[in-house]
Order: sequence, then structure tokens, then C-alpha cells
Amino acid sequence: MPRPSETEYGAFYQTYINYTSVKDYSILVQQYNEIIIEAWNVIPTEKINFAYAPDKWTIKQMLQHVIDTERIFAYRALVIARKEPAALLGFDENEYAKNATASHRNWKEMIAEWKILRQSTNMLFGSFTAEDLKQKGTANNLPISVNALGFIIFGHALHHLHVLKERYSI
Repeated sequence: MPRPSETEYGAFYQTYINYTSVKDYSILVQQYNEIIIEAWNVIPTEKINFAYAPDKWTIKQMLQHVIDTERIFAYRALVIARKEPAALLGFDENEYAKNATASHRNWKEMIAEWKILRQSTNMLFGSFTAEDLKQKGTANNLPISVNALGFIIFGHALHHLHVLKERYSI
């Protein structure tokens, strides 16, 4: 699927789209899939409960956020591809993080879940037809296409890898 045009998503998502520099989803998968999976896998377990400042997420909480957000974005892609006419609600990432159980979860299980989720998302997007990818809907009061969501999913994951490097020194 081709790189989305600016008419396929709200301005809020531009940051995530900018993290993807390729012109096709299949190239995204080839270039970034293993990178975004393995980046979490190599974090030393003694650092997973580290937060770079008070009231900031730990690395474990950030991975939970990335998992939750990918699920939400994949769900949005699915329902929009199936021509759901209703607008989809947004979500408060901080409330999700506060109510998640990341601090009590096993890190290796979270990594395994992340790998399976990435595979599942790639399979979902692989199942979409050209017509499915063109479908547009509304999520969080913003226009969004199935095609754009594929790029946003990768861009969101890449954004958090950037945060890990910049603020967590990972």
C-alpha cells in the first residue's frame, strides 16, 4: 500500500507518519518490523522499571502503552475496512497506563506478546484488499484511512523507540 496522503489522516498523526520514510507498507515491514520488535527485547531487565523523571512512565509501562495502542489502531483499521459508519472514540493514554497492570507483568511475557501482536497486525494488513485500504472513517474526531493507520502503527512504535534513546538512554 502506498504512503498515505495528508488527506487520509488528521494533523495529529503527522508526527507518526514522519517517522516512516518509505513509500510502501511492505517496505515498512521489511525495514522496521524486526527493529521495533527486537529493540524492546534487548533492554536489560534491571532497567525495565526505570522512569527518567517523576510521574513519567517506566520502560515497562511504555511497552504496555505501545502494545495497547497498536491493538487500538489495528481495531480501528479493521472496523473502518469493514465500512463501520460510526465514528470511533479516542482514548486517554495516561488513563490506560494508570489502569494497566504493567508493573505486575512478566517482562518476557510482555515481549512475547509484543512479537505476536506485531505478527498479527502485519497479517491483518496483509489481508486487506486495495479497496479496504482506501476506506476512510473517523477516530478520535479525526479523519483516518485504513492505509494511514498502517503507517501510523509503525510510526507510533518508532516514536517510542526514539523516546527510549533520547530520554531513557536505551
